[in-house]
Amino acid sequence: MDYAKESLRLHGEWAGKIEVSVRVPVENADDLSLAYTPGVAQPCLAIQKDPEQSYALTRRHNLCAVITDGTAVLGLGDIGPEAGMPVMEGKCVLFKAFGGVDAFPLCVKTKDVDEFVNTVHLLSGSFGGVNLEDIAAPRCFEIEKKLKEKCDIPIFHDDQHGTAIVVAAALINALKITGRKIENIHAVFSGAGAAGTAIFKLLWAMGLRHAVLCDIKGVVHPGRPDLADDPYLDELARMTRPAVRGGLKEALVGADLFVGVSAPNLVTAGMVKSMNPGPILFPMANPTPEIMPDAAKAAGAAVVGTGRSDFPNQINNVLAFPGVFRGAFDVRAREINEEMKLAAAHALASLVGEDELAAGLILPKAFDPRVGPAVASAVAQAARDTGAARL
Repeated sequence: MDYAKESLRLHGEWAGKIEVSVRVPVENADDLSLAYTPGVAQPCLAIQKDPEQSYALTRRHNLCAVITDGTAVLGLGDIGPEAGMPVMEGKCVLFKAFGGVDAFPLCVKTKDVDEFVNTVHLLSGSFGGVNLEDIAAPRCFEIEKKLKEKCDIPIFHDDQHGTAIVVAAALINALKITGRKIENIHAVFSGAGAAGTAIFKLLWAMGLRHAVLCDIKGVVHPGRPDLADDPYLDELARMTRPAVRGGLKEALVGADLFVGVSAPNLVTAGMVKSMNPGPILFPMANPTPEIMPDAAKAAGAAVVGTGRSDFPNQINNVLAFPGVFRGAFDVRAREINEEMKLAAAHALASLVGEDELAAGLILPKAFDPRVGPAVASAVAQAARDTGAARL
């Protein structure tokens, strides 16, 4: 199937992938008086006295805002907020289909960080949580940080944290297969943008201590001249303090793990062979990964996962974000913290039983009906354990 041609045709036929449905009857005068005026004044007054009642008396408890500025839409780049709307609608479909979460798309026409943050903050009383989507780095880091400081509902940038959760789950099982421990492995990251930064930080929280990050300019290390103007990269450089210099080729020598969220065809068979025996590779550039799985395996890789659905071990965000928000909403969480993300990763990994775990099966499938409930339950419990839950 020509997905591009057929998708464009169907989008014209659908004229939108979501719509608002009514949950109450509106068939007579009494129905109107209860759902609207005069009866609706009573829940309004109840919420005025206690704003927390907005969760009990409206749909806010299950409503997520999916918000973009259109600056990093899929692999298309800065195409503008209106052009990002089909993706935001699609994300809302996935929220509902895989997590039972109602989601509403919002495309904000500004590239000013403070203007964007203020807009979202002013709208936040209508929602139980906010999913930031397709916002370019490094602006996305500042936006998320400022919104977390201003809002008392979960703020989650899926391009960062959804990806990180699924990579962490994949790594948990890949380490089992290869007999490694995370605190001992040497990892190399290609791409230090939104996803690469979040993956690194979550794996660091899991115990990773030996890592090298590479971006388009090579190894990210303290003292690199351009880092003076990039506090986010400078922070990562100071965490890793790599001894190696140069580029990806030099960094991969003797490594156990490669995580790619960068560009196609950056890794060669020779580079894989320079890694430690039986390495783990997660080349996730889409649609063409940093190295194709068959080439990686032929060069000695023990486990390979990509972002593509036509190869084994698809590292797909849909395994994470619907269940994460479901769990956060179920306990009315104030935030989605590191402990909740790690709980989601371990829940995902646990769905692949020891008897079925294999190099070609380290993650459950996206349509596995156990995924959403398992992630939600783990996230909800972690929220309670860490004091992030209101319920």
